[in-house]
Amino acid sequence: MGLILGLIIGGLAGWIAGKLMKGQGFGLLGNILLGLVGGFLGGIVFRLLGLAATGVIGSLIMSVIGAVLLIVIVRKIKS
Repeated sequence: MGLILGLIIGGLAGWIAGKLMKGQGFGLLGNILLGLVGGFLGGIVFRLLGLAATGVIGSLIMSVIGAVLLIVIVRKIKS
């Protein structure tokens, strides 16, 4: 059940980050991948700031923040 919930949160986080940053999503697999990597990045950033995300909503918020940061980093590298 944890894997399925992680994929759902990753997909939602990637989709939300895509909407926030460029106005559209990245496709189903792209959204899931973006959200999962964003969750990892968000976890690192939250730990560095001394914050904790608990529950499904906390995980989703952390993943969205991480995914947005990931999009910003990729855009800076590409330009």
